[in-house]
Amino acid sequence: MPRGVSPRQPARTGRQDKVHVGTGALARPGRGKASAAGVKGHQKATGKKAVAKPAASAAKFKGYNPIAPERVSEILKRLNELYPAVTCALTHASAWELLVATILSAQSTDVNVNRVTPALFRKYPTVEAFAALAPEQLEPDVRSTGFFRNKSKSVVGAAKKIVAEFGGQVPDDMNKLLTLPGVARKTANVVLGTWFKKAEGIVVDTHVHRISRRLELTKENEPQKIEQDLMKIIPRDRWILFSHQVIWHGRKLCIARKPKCAECALENICHAGDKTWSTVETHKGAKA
Repeated sequence: MPRGVSPRQPARTGRQDKVHVGTGALARPGRGKASAAGVKGHQKATGKKAVAKPAASAAKFKGYNPIAPERVSEILKRLNELYPAVTCALTHASAWELLVATILSAQSTDVNVNRVTPALFRKYPTVEAFAALAPEQLEPDVRSTGFFRNKSKSVVGAAKKIVAEFGGQVPDDMNKLLTLPGVARKTANVVLGTWFKKAEGIVVDTHVHRISRRLELTKENEPQKIEQDLMKIIPRDRWILFSHQVIWHGRKLCIARKPKCAECALENICHAGDKTWSTVETHKGAKA
């Protein structure tokens, strides 16, 4: 070995020499054969060991666009392969039951809500039965879902309004749904998309919020702004399924505290700064 040339050491990040890093829209340009050769040439000429420079921001790499149509299409393709026919995990048999379950799911889990709702709907089988209650009467039945006082007020209030103003039928219109107590865009999108099959928006729950930021599909932090960003880049005929797929992905692999990146089919097109394992360069700003 020529004097002054140090043997190349394994990367501290765990990325190995032969891992291919793509270029263009699907992956951020990394160190390829040309750059490695340049480092060796520099070492031979100067006798000095090259010093690694801090990674530049994604914006400095020409050709990388996280919301490029081809990258978005690839994300959708891989989600289709992972979760081809998923739907809402909340147990329901009507639009009203789905509305109630979605209201109860706030700050809770679908699994927990599904434990509560079967007995709840047997006890109060119609929207009229809920409308006849005082919120305090419902509280013991929904206590285990958390924030039970507010949720009881919302469910009973929504039932009373549906009976009084919508003939006992859950409306299939975004603006009308948003007039119901306890209903914001997330809940309205769940009901419209899952029950009525109407793509009026994209559900932004905690999973969609986190994963859309990790995948650099948005830089926003407010759910409504995230939804607007996603609606611009996701084809409308995919809005409903996309939400379900990302929610399932968040439960199965892209977990909040410790994502299972080594098992993820999106890994090599994801540059999230909080990845647990990576074959591509990460972007510090791309995190939940």
